[in-house]
Amino acid sequence: MLSVLADRTYRHLFAAQVIALVGTGLMTVALGLLAFRIAGENAGAVLGTALAIKMIAYVMVAPVVGGLAGRLPRRAFLVSMDVTRAAVAVALPFIDRVWQVYLLIFVLQSASAAFTPTFQATIPDVLPDEHAYTRALSLSRLAYDLESLLSPTLAAALLTLVTFNWLFLGTVIGFFCSAALVVSVSIPQPPARQARGFYDDTTRGMRIYLGTPRLRGLLALNLSVAAAGSMVFVNTVVLVKGMMAGGDGDVALALACFGGGSMIAALLLPRLLDRLPDRRIMLVSAAMLAGVLIVFTVAFWSRPANEPLKYAVLATWTLLGVGYSAVLTPSGRLLRRSASAADRPAVFAAQFALSHVCWLITYPLAGWLGATAGLTTTLFALASLTLAGAALASTVWPAADLDVVAHVHPDLSTEHPHIRDDNGAHAHPVVINDLHPRWP
Repeated sequence: MLSVLADRTYRHLFAAQVIALVGTGLMTVALGLLAFRIAGENAGAVLGTALAIKMIAYVMVAPVVGGLAGRLPRRAFLVSMDVTRAAVAVALPFIDRVWQVYLLIFVLQSASAAFTPTFQATIPDVLPDEHAYTRALSLSRLAYDLESLLSPTLAAALLTLVTFNWLFLGTVIGFFCSAALVVSVSIPQPPARQARGFYDDTTRGMRIYLGTPRLRGLLALNLSVAAAGSMVFVNTVVLVKGMMAGGDGDVALALACFGGGSMIAALLLPRLLDRLPDRRIMLVSAAMLAGVLIVFTVAFWSRPANEPLKYAVLATWTLLGVGYSAVLTPSGRLLRRSASAADRPAVFAAQFALSHVCWLITYPLAGWLGATAGLTTTLFALASLTLAGAALASTVWPAADLDVVAHVHPDLSTEHPHIRDDNGAHAHPVVINDLHPRWP
């Protein structure tokens, strides 16, 4: 897996990603403490609203920026988004009004919604070989998981030495280091494509995404992942501390099991993806997410009174982490195959936005159901939603899915790559309108 770091450009971009992630993790801790300083006991409501603003920014901004990013120099665009995020982090310690928090969070997350899919769309151009790209995806997944485990620990260590406002300085340093690493390499610019109208450019990624069978399947799988993940991220503390009388350490241990399972999958996936089709791995993993949740729901519902089920929670969360990573990690391969180089930023932006729409649905569902109907009902509802997403994906994503399908659309160029079957053999181009319908 580490062999891809031999590529200097990718090595610098991966380092930029890791440093920016650590800075963002520090800011997450600092933001919670800032909210408490400003709003006191209402800090939870402030943070909840800030998270909602984050999701809204992701859903609204990413498709628009993704459609326009191809017109701009990619390296300058990425650097400008890092600088924008650093500027927001500089301003945050000095604010004293709740509305100022909301405004700055919207600016910050809008910049992230512009940066992240553009960055993700850059990696396939830096590593055009699919073997190398698959390993880069696994490394990226590991970076996210390690950040979620290490950033809170680093923040806690720093807070023993400095006040929380200094954590924002760590965030600023992270974003500036990220920008410097991006500047230090030459980033491939996607092929220029014909400029169209604003509407056509900003909706292009969505139209490609929703017009491609495998990506419609990916959208259903995003729903499965969001449903299972929301149970973990929203209700772990309620389950462990509220229902099982555990402590803070037990909550941390459960979340660490989830992150550990995700890292195990990320380490194993490159070799599995060399041998098995993406579709099989992703659908089986989504079905596993549903099955694990259903089994745990039954065990939780039928447990004897006051039975803590501690070890069942740890095992369940580990398996959920495995399934979560096994569905998410290969998604970049599907996006890469489903768009030309010029359209990749728009398609990655569409994935970014639509996946967050799923989280925007499941986060509140997990929270509201848990608070009003109880955890047993919540587990059953989220398990059902996870299973429904997996079933829908298996229906809309054709089993005989060619690597690249030649197709004809009235508003697009006919310069499409040849078809490769699952074994990499070349096949004759064909027009398949029933599997790849004409875009609106």
